[in-house]
Amino acid sequence: MKPAPSQRHYGMDWLRVGAFVLLIFYHVGFSFTPWGYQTPTRGVVAWAEIPLLGLSAWRLALLFAISGYASAALLKKDADSRAFLKSRILRLGIPLHFGLTVVVPPQPYMGLVNSGYDHGYGYFLLHDAFKFHKVGYEVLPATMHMWFVIYLLVYTLVLCAGLMLLPEAWRAALRQGAERILSGPALLPVGIASIFLIRMLPYGWTDIHHLLQDRGAHLHYFGMFLFGFLLRGSQPMQAAIARQWKLALALAILGYAWVIGDTLLYPGNIPTPAAWQQPLSLAKSLQCWGAVLALFGIADRFWNFDSRWRPILVEAVFPIYIAHQTVMVFVSYGIRDMGLGALAEFLTLCAAVAGGSWLFYLIGRQIGPLRPLIGLKRQRHRKPVDDKKPALASLG
Repeated sequence: MKPAPSQRHYGMDWLRVGAFVLLIFYHVGFSFTPWGYQTPTRGVVAWAEIPLLGLSAWRLALLFAISGYASAALLKKDADSRAFLKSRILRLGIPLHFGLTVVVPPQPYMGLVNSGYDHGYGYFLLHDAFKFHKVGYEVLPATMHMWFVIYLLVYTLVLCAGLMLLPEAWRAALRQGAERILSGPALLPVGIASIFLIRMLPYGWTDIHHLLQDRGAHLHYFGMFLFGFLLRGSQPMQAAIARQWKLALALAILGYAWVIGDTLLYPGNIPTPAAWQQPLSLAKSLQCWGAVLALFGIADRFWNFDSRWRPILVEAVFPIYIAHQTVMVFVSYGIRDMGLGALAEFLTLCAAVAGGSWLFYLIGRQIGPLRPLIGLKRQRHRKPVDDKKPALASLG
């Protein structure tokens, strides 16, 4: 890809922003599918699963790959594994704790109230929210969407342990071996085969979001995290993606076409027959690896430019992620009895979730003590500008 290892790749910033925007539409749309979700809607829309299946195979793999890429850039900036580890624990651990104790609990509470729970929110926090037990259909304490941050923090800890404990010669050999495989014609088939074999483990393509049991998800997502980490400093791998992203896109479309066909034959929660499950898993593997490589290639080829909106959007991504699902739950319960049709409800939810999450970011970034809680850096006190000296023009 174009920039040197010391430069920022703006295309990856835009890709990260775009991935989280799609996440809002995905979670809102999920409520209208037959798959089941925690938020009430006006009912199931038969075709709603078709566009969502265009995202589900690769959206999380992409996010973990982008996170690995960003981690490599941050490590290059910190120039020390221990400093990088400390900064990651603070930037991920503090918002994780805030999210699990403040942002997430309203979600299971609203679900319990909807199913007949007759206690107030204060009682719920004191007696149920943080005890390891099951109340109704809710398993508590709930992690909800913060599972992603838990997994990302664990993967970062494992990466740092490897960087600090493995001898330099071993790390160099591992990097060179992986780079040799992933910078040539094997880039596409090795990635597809790896994902296919991993997703043949128990639970298949269904992530259970249980840290100690999610074996297939860990192998998949940690592998994508390491791929992104390796990609940041590997010009041969970057060149391979630049050569092959169009073919990767074609394979992703081919895989998605198979997924659509399977869904039309076996819609909703009708299981795919056993004889067709492996072909379906292979199609999803094509879709996943092909889409990730294609999006990396597209981001490099077309999106590597700066804009005055880029810094604020990049900064807003994490706070918006923290808030979006709780906002969605509140709005869903608030509008469920308004008599809206499916389209009106979908558009209302999208606008409300986007607007509410953006407001959460705008308020949080202005309050110094709240900034670390929502994943932002502490504000630095700026030195007063000497009026006698000319001001520097702001870039971008």
